[in-house]
Amino acid sequence: MSVTDPDRQVDESTIEQPIDQPAEGGGPQPGNRERLVEEGDIAADYLEGLLDIADLDVDLDRDVENDRAIVSIIGEDLDQLVGPEGEVLDALQELTRLAVLRETGERSRLMLDIGGHRAKIRADLTRLGTEAAEKVKATGEPLALRPMTPFERKVVHDAVAAAGLTSESEGVEPSRYIVVRPA
Repeated sequence: MSVTDPDRQVDESTIEQPIDQPAEGGGPQPGNRERLVEEGDIAADYLEGLLDIADLDVDLDRDVENDRAIVSIIGEDLDQLVGPEGEVLDALQELTRLAVLRETGERSRLMLDIGGHRAKIRADLTRLGTEAAEKVKATGEPLALRPMTPFERKVVHDAVAAAGLTSESEGVEPSRYIVVRPA
């Protein structure tokens, strides 16, 4: 099951056995707010064109959060835009990023949310990261989580950091996973 499945429940079964090998990790580079606002505007214009063609009555909301532009599509009955396991949402996000690249000449980390789909997943993943950090604090042992997408790993890394611990990504796509380590 894909991690973008909105019915997915986060529980302890998503946590694997403790491990003890360190790995290198890296986080996103801080962005320029003006550039990110511009990315959001370009993305919203592109999406408005697509949604007009599809004759969908929706609203678009733009924001900048955690060094990334975020565009949210808000409306009723948006399941067809999310698709099974978020596949349509992922494809629309990639197309929108390409539109931003075409206009700016720079690769975008823009995030698209439709009907709160990613917001729900983000909340579930934040809870997973917090629970994993609590287990590591209690045991003092590193803990490896199941493989995740880059978006999912970013959310979990942020939750672990907020809990005062460190985390690193290990492995090779599509089996890249997070290791939560004691402080």
